[in-house]
Amino acid sequence: MSEAVNPLQWRIGLVGYGEVGRILAEDLRAQGVAHIVAYDLKLGTCDERPLLAHAEKFGVHWAQSSAELARAVDLVISAVTARQTVAVAQACAGSIRPQTWFLDFNSASPAAKKCAASALHESGALYVEGAVMTSVPPYRIAVPLLLGGPHAKALEPKLQALGFQPKFASEVLGVASATKMCRSIMIKGLEAMVIESFTSARAYGVEDQVLASLAETFPGIDWEKQGAYFFQRVIEHGRRRSEEMHEAAQTVQDIGLEPWSARGTAERQSWVADLADRGVFGARGTGQFARSADWRSEADRILENLDGKRKDKDPAT
Repeated sequence: MSEAVNPLQWRIGLVGYGEVGRILAEDLRAQGVAHIVAYDLKLGTCDERPLLAHAEKFGVHWAQSSAELARAVDLVISAVTARQTVAVAQACAGSIRPQTWFLDFNSASPAAKKCAASALHESGALYVEGAVMTSVPPYRIAVPLLLGGPHAKALEPKLQALGFQPKFASEVLGVASATKMCRSIMIKGLEAMVIESFTSARAYGVEDQVLASLAETFPGIDWEKQGAYFFQRVIEHGRRRSEEMHEAAQTVQDIGLEPWSARGTAERQSWVADLADRGVFGARGTGQFARSADWRSEADRILENLDGKRKDKDPAT
């Protein structure tokens, strides 16, 4: 496409129409982008209804595959789970047109990003790795975003024109994603530790003492509010977070360091996701799911569903 074309006139494709994809669709439409097309693996399944309703509301068209989408747009934004990062790039590689931008929005390891870029190299597509540096919902399209790769600098002003807030990180692929992964070891690890610590404290009846001690050690954090938020995010997105932490573990493993913490975080996030899938926290898709302002209610649900270890037994005896 011509470099003179205003990015707001681009045809933009969203591979992945989950929480992030839907937010981007809404904000791109609000910016004035007229043509948005999406594809999601849930299309054609029993889970497609809310996706279809949202797409209809915001004027988003559907493609029947990643390949069909890639053939028809000027910018592909891949916003899927970490596990699908390379698969999406491979699926797009055979049909994407030369000089089409491909923004990899996924939380994946440097090795996965390099593999995705390699899959698209022969097609002539312009691959750029993106590392989303905090939770998307509070910031929406303006979420802090690091860009990496040989085409990253050229894409930066075009994304700014679309409402993004990107920052060029490096021409070397992997630098942006390494920054993201190392941060995730801390952030997702803290989520896992809070759930484990707070739920255990609740079982022993010492949660007030634990929170008071934390507030004294870290006075800048509202642990009640932060605890509720961590429970909410892991209950709703634990599966995706677990996949991201497996990527973080791979990032650590690739330098020769054993990723004990990252692996443990992945297991705890996945464990909470399993409980959520069983309906322990209520029905997904309802207004109350993963929205409790009191982490204690969610911790009690966890305690009520521990195999063979009930809260009615005094854990201190």
